[in-house]
Amino acid sequence: MLDQRLQQKLGLKFSPQQIQLMKLLQVPTANLEQRIKEEIEANPALEEGESEDDPIVMPDETPTDEPTMEESTESEAEQEAKEEELKVDDEMDMSDYYDEDDEGVADYKTKDSSEYPDPDDEKKHVPVATTSTFHEYLETQLNMLDLDERQEQIALQLIGSLDDDGYLRRELDAILDDLSFRQGIQCTELELREVLAQVQKLDPPGVAARNLEECLLIQLKRKEEPTIHTEIAIRVVEKYFDLFAKKHYDKLERAFDIDSEKLKKVVDEITRLNPKPGSAFSGGGGEQYVIIPDFILTNNAGELTVSLNSANAPELRISNHFKEMITDYKKSKQKSKQQKDAMLFIKQKIDSAKWFIEAIQSRYNTMMLTMQAILELQYEYLATGDETQMKPMILKDVAERTGLDISTISRVANSKYLQTEFGTIPLKFFFNEALTNEAGEEVSTREVKKILSDLIGMESKRKPISDQKLTEVLNQRGYNIARRTVAKYREQLNIPVARLRKEL
Repeated sequence: MLDQRLQQKLGLKFSPQQIQLMKLLQVPTANLEQRIKEEIEANPALEEGESEDDPIVMPDETPTDEPTMEESTESEAEQEAKEEELKVDDEMDMSDYYDEDDEGVADYKTKDSSEYPDPDDEKKHVPVATTSTFHEYLETQLNMLDLDERQEQIALQLIGSLDDDGYLRRELDAILDDLSFRQGIQCTELELREVLAQVQKLDPPGVAARNLEECLLIQLKRKEEPTIHTEIAIRVVEKYFDLFAKKHYDKLERAFDIDSEKLKKVVDEITRLNPKPGSAFSGGGGEQYVIIPDFILTNNAGELTVSLNSANAPELRISNHFKEMITDYKKSKQKSKQQKDAMLFIKQKIDSAKWFIEAIQSRYNTMMLTMQAILELQYEYLATGDETQMKPMILKDVAERTGLDISTISRVANSKYLQTEFGTIPLKFFFNEALTNEAGEEVSTREVKKILSDLIGMESKRKPISDQKLTEVLNQRGYNIARRTVAKYREQLNIPVARLRKEL
């Protein structure tokens, strides 16, 4: 049975240009140059460079298109369908792709005309440090150990199994299997432990340890001039490491029958050790991340201005070669099917290049509009750098001020940074919730966290302030806040509980 119905449905469809703009908004400045290079490689109509001074003048009238012998053999209906599909007709207006002004053709640019390139930029090169890796550094020390060829192969396997921080976290059984199946070396666990003990003699001290306790013990036992405090420290790590980690200093004093002054020297012996020996090596294999600010804040005698960091975005334009091909097509009297096919391809690539350039420009405009709104909302903080001057601000506040959608503001704020005179700050830092004080005013949670951090920073480390006491102090200052909220803010600031902040 057939049934016909009328149905209304709300839907949201994005054009390719909108999708491209949304993706570009999420790209931070550090990756924008690579994204532009990828587009240039994919689209031959897009290229880097400054605009040409000589304008391209198109003829006012175009000669009538006369069909070729190849086209005349087709039926009239086929010709009409083909020409409709390949609609790159003689009325193609070059102003769709570049505009003429008094001086000539002004190509699309991604930079402000007030910016001038540095002629020495091409001569500047970022120096790259060349050094050996952490594992290579360990391998070069093997010849100082008394190992035969077989033991050296086992030692190399152990070194290759180390993490970048210098720990051996793989199980010995798994390493035995690797030696057997990959190296063809049949080895017992006892022999493997003996070679491991040799590897643990390498520098830096503590390398190849299987846990933190073993790492600290290796370093303590390798001290060149051990003292009575070193001996007690070894016993603390061997038998009472849990009490030490939880800072139960009173129990340690009773266990060793020593006073707090002597225990302090023992604790100092342990805390001066390196818990991650691999990280002390300059070539430890850890990745280094360079933050490139997307915006730059300038303070001119108290007047704040923000600018977009576009130093790594090259100027873009439509390829002159493609423009010349269009000009040649307009001038030609005979237009073959191959020429029309080529012109359709050219038109598609020029449209794509035009869309990309416009998307880049829209990205800049949207980012500047968003950053200007953030500057206005957080002006007091950006002028002083004092976190207590921060105002409550959510994505909706910026969206209402700019007229943009909340999702657009979220894309702009994601992975973007602002360079200020007091540091480089992620844009997400400016967004924070509100808290009501006794006067009924809304204050930023950042303000409460800053006061909380200051209170803990000024406390006596011999007698740290508890969360309950911190809550009472904040309530006295007019902030209506519960103890569990204080604990939550403290954890967000990566500050441990009072007992773990205690020092002797």
